[in-house]
Amino acid sequence: MKTGFTKLAILTTLFVSSLVFAGDYPSEPITVIVPSKAGGSTDRTARMLTEIAEKHNKGYEFVIKNIPGSGGQKGFEAINRAKPDGYTIGLVFTPQLVAHIASKRAKYNLDSFRILGNVAQDPAIVVVPKDSKIKNLGDLAKTAKENTLTVAVNGIGSDDFLAAKAFESKAGVTFNLLPTKGSTEQKAGILGGHVDAAFMNLSQMIAQHKAGDAHIIALLAKERSDKLPDMPTSKEQGYEVYMTATRGLVAPAKVDAATLDKLEAMFAKVMADDEFKAKATKGNIQLLPMTGKEYGEYLKGLQADTQAVYDKAPW
Repeated sequence: MKTGFTKLAILTTLFVSSLVFAGDYPSEPITVIVPSKAGGSTDRTARMLTEIAEKHNKGYEFVIKNIPGSGGQKGFEAINRAKPDGYTIGLVFTPQLVAHIASKRAKYNLDSFRILGNVAQDPAIVVVPKDSKIKNLGDLAKTAKENTLTVAVNGIGSDDFLAAKAFESKAGVTFNLLPTKGSTEQKAGILGGHVDAAFMNLSQMIAQHKAGDAHIIALLAKERSDKLPDMPTSKEQGYEVYMTATRGLVAPAKVDAATLDKLEAMFAKVMADDEFKAKATKGNIQLLPMTGKEYGEYLKGLQADTQAVYDKAPW
């Protein structure tokens, strides 16, 4: 009897302790995996978000862990492999997240994650060196038909890559596409005049454009951006090529409901915060708030669209 009572006491203590531990979440720092190098636009978004989360959510502390490589795939898979205890989450980006699924390279699928919501979007652009004679998309198409143009993109299957391939199709041209390891390499190529053009994201080159160190020739969108209101869109220039990157927060799929509720509440509070919005504006980050359900539906649709592109022209 005494032994049985002792075992029961131990089990009861462990059970109660586990409940206390769950109720005290978070009781240790939360790691945020960023599937790109430090200093890029995704990394800046993550650091800005966690700074405000720590400031206005008592008990929350975050550690950024950059895991670059393979167009985000290494980082996405690290999030999937993480222990589902709420102490590892990640900031993912599209279309790379679903492009790796479409190409059957990914060791995850959308069901591998609990979607917390979307943070921002970053419209695609076409940018050329400051002294380039290419001033618009018409010039780009004409010059590409007359010469071989080297065009930088951020890796195979990236939003840059898909946008460049879409433009090739619409304009009837073929570029010498140069996959890079990230926006830092693309910037160096444009600023140094080593490439003829680059497909990038607005936040990555808007400062250089405004400083006159590079020239954005188009925003790949249907409507102009308030970040650069004088820049004509691809639609205005006669090319229906549209692309935007999104950046959303996810957790491993098996995170328990109580922890997920706390993470979602924290995320919603940050997205509604005026200081966060002001920092985003100052940092040229275009917010696009979506709930977990909304972003999940967006990702499903994007995966279907990306799969159709891949099936037609595999990369």
